[in-house]
Amino acid sequence: MRKSVEEARRTRERIVETAVHQASGLGLSGLTIGALAEALDMSKAGVVGPFGSRAELQLSALDRAVEMFTTAVVAPGRAAEPGLACLHAVIDAWCDYLADSPFPNGCFVTAASCELDGRPGELRTRLQDVVVRWRRFLAEQITTAQTAGDLDPRLEPEDLVSLLSGLAMAANQEIQLLGDERAAPRARRLMRTALAAHRPQMQTQGQTQARVQTQAQAPAPPSGRTAS
Repeated sequence: MRKSVEEARRTRERIVETAVHQASGLGLSGLTIGALAEALDMSKAGVVGPFGSRAELQLSALDRAVEMFTTAVVAPGRAAEPGLACLHAVIDAWCDYLADSPFPNGCFVTAASCELDGRPGELRTRLQDVVVRWRRFLAEQITTAQTAGDLDPRLEPEDLVSLLSGLAMAANQEIQLLGDERAAPRARRLMRTALAAHRPQMQTQGQTQARVQTQAQAPAPPSGRTAS
């Protein structure tokens, strides 16, 4: 009995892994039982059996893609100190994920968003929940950084979330459609610049004053003509 349960689990894992990679190229709506059965050398009934329906298989594929994103991008952020350190860790992991995506069509969530944004249904609702939670996570880290004095308290967190998300989506397009190898490093630089631009003004003024004091304390250059 235990062996049968383990075999069923492994079979289900194989199906989900194949489904998520096929969906990356074909879209979740393009995922078919027939194509999966052919790729896995299984019967159609054997493919759909562990899920009960094609719709549940599509949801499982989406869930797996989200798990992979969470492991690659969110987990490094959670391992860092909450706030600005977390945001820097997320930016690095996010850009690495875009540059070396595990999916043939780049960021799965970005591709699925373009596919499903105008298609009401359970898949869209599940994806919407994923994106909302991701944006909330980023906003929470921004708020934490503001509370710690690392980001300007006047900054609207959602503004920065939209900016970071937009840069990531642009980088994904540049990588996948344009084949631009500079896209991920550019996105990383621009994201970090966006954070730096919203450091507290008091900190910036302090840095400026420190530079002025340093210049004032520097020895004056010698005056007059030098002997020839």
